[in-house]
Amino acid sequence: MAGGNFIAADEGGCEYPGKLTRYVALTCIMAAMGGLIFGYDIGISGGVTSMDPFLKLFFPSVYRKEALDTSANQYCKFDSQLLTLFTSSLYVAALIASFVASFVSKKHGRKVTMFLGGLFFLFGAVINAAAVHISMLILGRILLGVGVGFANQSVPIYLSEIAPYKYRGTFNVLFQLAITFGILIANIVNFLTNKISAGWGWRVSLGGAAVPALVILISSFFLDDTPSSLIQRGKSEEAEQLLKKIRGVDNVDAELKDLVEASEASNKVEHPWKVLLRVRKYKPQLILSTLIPTFQQLTGINVVMFYAPVLFETLGFKANASLMSAVITGAVNVGATFISVYCTDRYGRKVLLLTGGVLMCVFQALVAGLIGWKFGTTGVVATVLPQSYAILVVLCICVFVAAFAFSWGPLGWLIPSEISPLEVRSAAQSVTVSMNMLFTFVVAQVFLKVLCWMKFGLFIFFAAFVFIMTLFVYFYVPETKNIPIEEMSQVWREHWYWKNYMDEQSPAKEVV
Repeated sequence: MAGGNFIAADEGGCEYPGKLTRYVALTCIMAAMGGLIFGYDIGISGGVTSMDPFLKLFFPSVYRKEALDTSANQYCKFDSQLLTLFTSSLYVAALIASFVASFVSKKHGRKVTMFLGGLFFLFGAVINAAAVHISMLILGRILLGVGVGFANQSVPIYLSEIAPYKYRGTFNVLFQLAITFGILIANIVNFLTNKISAGWGWRVSLGGAAVPALVILISSFFLDDTPSSLIQRGKSEEAEQLLKKIRGVDNVDAELKDLVEASEASNKVEHPWKVLLRVRKYKPQLILSTLIPTFQQLTGINVVMFYAPVLFETLGFKANASLMSAVITGAVNVGATFISVYCTDRYGRKVLLLTGGVLMCVFQALVAGLIGWKFGTTGVVATVLPQSYAILVVLCICVFVAAFAFSWGPLGWLIPSEISPLEVRSAAQSVTVSMNMLFTFVVAQVFLKVLCWMKFGLFIFFAAFVFIMTLFVYFYVPETKNIPIEEMSQVWREHWYWKNYMDEQSPAKEVV
């Protein structure tokens, strides 16, 4: 692949010579495969928990309520804290693992962190596939969570650091694209394994997580570490040679100089967590690294994605129909992500976030109206749901998923990974991952309980949050398109609000 000189847009950043090489494109694609493990898990969980053999073995009380009690309130029939613990335990483990991964990433590099993520995920997949007791399921989920925490900590940073800044958005979005492929593959696997009459299809679904784990394990063997990480660990000569390789030119002095200066500033900071939390000029990065992943989960997207089969079955779809509907939404998720791949570096981050926010708000509200129309507050439907109603519900959910897929899905990972300077980058990414996992856990753990309590009002609650976060984006999220990652400080200095936090004082001097 050839490319022209990299010139920053009108923001006035530095110009780094180079071209988009085939090597760096392949490297970014391989690294982005780390998103497969997260996506596969999101997709597989809801499908497995709608399979009767799985429920009979591990959650018999849920099976009796779902399959045998036809008078049950549709809002409440899957309400089980043990069932939601199976889904959400992974995210607690990922939250804790992300802090460990921050240390590993800084001391040993992004490549090693990705490798460990794949390894833990592989172990978790094997244990889950062989599970004979709920304790084995939870242990497997915890190991899967450690793998997700390590992968989500390292992959977005890796992509942001190694990609040319003019194409940073496009290549970073590949991580989200891999997540959506993982979800789609999981939905297809669930649909097929549910047809296995012997009742062990759920083992195939859970054990299938070993495949994306092996993909990231094998990919990590062939990846170079990033120049920033190499310099940070004292390997400047190796970093220079790598920079020439990935940029396709010999003249990398300007970019190398900026990376070395960033590394020197980083090495003066002995306690990046203290700096991030206490130093005033890092408050914008801390606030956005906290709020963006929080808002991302409060859109309600993971409710739709990992509870899609359960949700559709709650809405009156039969088991196979609910799984097929999940496949359809998964396919929409993949297709719409390509919009972000094409548009992120052409039109910028904010226009996608704002457009996606408006669409999500409208169609989340429509879903609430449709559910309330048929189920009311009792959750009991006297007649069979008409096909036209089912099609309309699926259509509204698909538009909601598509809007998320080209906006908050990929950009919720991209923006936090590119806004922080090197000295606090690993710590800030850990904040992003931990907040993402914390609210994924909260939403997963309480969704079925809150659905039983709030009924269709739950979707109005999510729509309200989408409205709030869209306003937040309009006023407080700066545009980062075409800004070199080491020149990102200019974004904060020029922003109407965040410029108030900018100063030139050394962070090392501000933290005792």
